[in-house]
Amino acid sequence: MEKDTEKKDGQEQEQGEEQQSPSSIVQKIQALGQTNIPQAPDSNIHVLSIIGQIEGHIQLPPQNKTTKYEHILPQLIAIEQNPKIEGVILLLNTVGGDVEAGLALSEMIASLSKPTVSIVLGGGHSIGVPIAVSTNYSFIVPTATMTIHPVRLTGLVISVPQTFEYLDKMQERVINFVVNHSHIKEEKFKDLMFAKGNLTRDIGTNVVGEDAVEYGLIDEVGGVKEAMTKLNELINEGKGNEQQEVIQ
Repeated sequence: MEKDTEKKDGQEQEQGEEQQSPSSIVQKIQALGQTNIPQAPDSNIHVLSIIGQIEGHIQLPPQNKTTKYEHILPQLIAIEQNPKIEGVILLLNTVGGDVEAGLALSEMIASLSKPTVSIVLGGGHSIGVPIAVSTNYSFIVPTATMTIHPVRLTGLVISVPQTFEYLDKMQERVINFVVNHSHIKEEKFKDLMFAKGNLTRDIGTNVVGEDAVEYGLIDEVGGVKEAMTKLNELINEGKGNEQQEVIQ
């Protein structure tokens, strides 16, 4: 009797697994469009993506693809505290967004003690420019673009001199950060920012791949392979310096 009961239990478990497996496959197809999902091995490199519009203090409509900075900031603290993570790759394809949120992300990334490398894919526009240059080394793919334009407000604005002074100071913060974390000269960056005739409905400049490197805004033209190679170099350099300090 006991053997029969065990057989029945075993058959029920097998049937349960058979019933679950099709549903799990359906879920994979619905979520990712494929059944076999490539799994990344345990790695010492963390990948962080900045995509869509950078959401600040005001929530954007649900149909907008957004990067919520309140989600990224705790991740950066976790990266800094995690001893298993030795480097960070930042993937950018953003139209920009909230200026203060973007600057907060930029400052946090720049203040990490671990090596960081960014890749501009598609676009790194507006406040995405400071984020792109906040890493130790930056790459841009040949077809990617970066739009540099002045800071502006939308919605109700109190038209007093103090408002324009505040905007001017905010703009200076963006300019200073980009100049301090890249090789572009302040005069050149301002020329690109205030250029007329390059953008259809705005003043500014749309910089493509190699031009961004030529201006000194981005370090090198390259993609994933180049970024991984560079990040591993930075990680090994850091380990070498630590060993020298221990010996001394």
